[in-house]
This record gives sequence, C-alpha cells and structure tokens, in this order.
Amino acid sequence: MQEVPDGPGKILLEVKNFSVTLDRTPIVRNVNFRVQEGEFVTILGPNGSGKTVLVKALVGLVPYGGELHWYRKPKIGYLPQGLNQMSVRDLPLTVKEFFRLKKVQGAKVLQYLSLVGLREAVLEQRAGHLSGGEFQRMLVAWVLASGPNVLFLDEPTTAMDVAGGETVQSLLRDVWRDQKLTIFHVTHDLNIVFASSTHVLCLSRVGKPCYGVPKEVLTPEILREVYGAQIKFHIH
Repeated sequence: MQEVPDGPGKILLEVKNFSVTLDRTPIVRNVNFRVQEGEFVTILGPNGSGKTVLVKALVGLVPYGGELHWYRKPKIGYLPQGLNQMSVRDLPLTVKEFFRLKKVQGAKVLQYLSLVGLREAVLEQRAGHLSGGEFQRMLVAWVLASGPNVLFLDEPTTAMDVAGGETVQSLLRDVWRDQKLTIFHVTHDLNIVFASSTHVLCLSRVGKPCYGVPKEVLTPEILREVYGAQIKFHIH
C-alpha cells in the first residue's frame, strides 16, 4: 500500500492493474478504478469472483500486484464477511464488553448506539443473544466508534430476513450521508446498488471487471457477462 501525500482534487483512492493471486491461483485480475472522498462504492459479482479477496487486499490483509494509491491517509473500518450473532453466541460477552475490545467505553458507546437506533439497555445483553438486525446495528456502531473515514463492509446483511436487511441498508445510507464517509460495500442485491451507490464495481469469474455509475454500468448485457446468465431486476 502506497500513500501519496498530495493527490489531485478530492480523489481518495486509485487502483491500477490490481490483481491478487493466492496459492498460485489468480483470484482478482486487472482491476482499475478511482474513488473520490464521500462516494458509496458497491462491489458486485457472483460467488467465486473475488469480492472478499479484493476487499481484504484493499485493507492490507493479503498481498497484491499492481498499484494501490491512497491520496489521503485513510482511517479504515472493516466488517468482514460472516460476522453475525451466531458466530459469538457461545461467548460470555456482553455488548459493553464487545466495545471494550476497541477500548471504547462510556458516553462514546452510548453516542454510537443511539446513532444506530439501539438503547442503553442493550449494553448488558449478551452480544450473541441479540437478534440478527440488532447485532448488525451493534456492529455498525462498533466499527464507527473508532472514528473511521473509510468503511469496508463485506455482505453485512447475509442471513438476515428481507425486513432486517432493508433496515440495516437504510441505516448505512443514513450513516454514509451524516458521517460523510467513503463506503465500499459488497452485496448480491442489485436493488441496493441503485438505492445507495454512487458507483459500482463488477467482478466476474470470466469477463473483464467494470466500474462506473450504476445506471451506466449495469446494463443487461454487462450483467449477463458478469453473472453468466440472464439477469432480471426492477428499480423501485
């Protein structure tokens, strides 16, 4: 990861000829995009297209090839895939103790719980005993409490019902606007792209990656190339 101190305009991140190879297997190939501060970038693609691996490379967890330039120093918040209430269900960990893992306590915890619509009483509850929606809200508050200016969210509503997923997505849109964050969001839901995203990055197992404004990029032809099948979606 290379930080470039004096970048042009409000460009935050530029990625050129980006690739990731794990165990001699190419996972991400020739990805190129540029992100400005305050944009909401959705990362789309079928299973196995490298979405999670790309995010891990962008946050510095796996090695990569190509160029990655931060024009302004990021303070990154990262919610990995698969973190839900069931994954911590057997741990005797309250919500208050969960926040202490980030060394965040007191009024600051209450501030961020309030931001995501959770009350003070939740602090004494076991984190693994929260509902799916409550746990995801708590996670958003948890990652925001460290004061990031860039969020990476890898399928934060996986395994949630439709209503719970829509609630969390609405929350993310509000947080994005109110906190003036830059967000990278991995999802399978095409409707979310049009409801929230300023830009979309499409990854494919066989075709070329594509990047741009959703209404320009997500054509039926490109979606067929990305997913390898006829895709139907409706914009509400």
